[in-house]
Amino acid sequence: MIISGGENVYSAEVENALAQHPSVAQCAVIGIPSERWGEQVHAVVVMKSGASATPEELMEHCKALIAGYKCPRSVDITATALPLSGAGKILKRELRKPYWENRERRVS
Repeated sequence: MIISGGENVYSAEVENALAQHPSVAQCAVIGIPSERWGEQVHAVVVMKSGASATPEELMEHCKALIAGYKCPRSVDITATALPLSGAGKILKRELRKPYWENRERRVS
């Protein structure tokens, strides 16, 4: 769960909205530090082969499906597959690590 500006945002809900975009092959939603909101919603997206979309396009897509405060404020599009556990689950702690290095998270 991401707590942004006092609002609870469940990453699975945002991931489900992103996954409905025809260009998205894989996605993960994490909370990253925000001076204003405590945490902000951030998406990491892998596109399908030959497909493309801009971060702005993906954020607008989410706004059509879920409440605005739940939508990603930033999106990283990567060509490499997201890190997976042995069980095939996305390792979000690995995605969060560079953003939270030397910072304290309020929510685990």
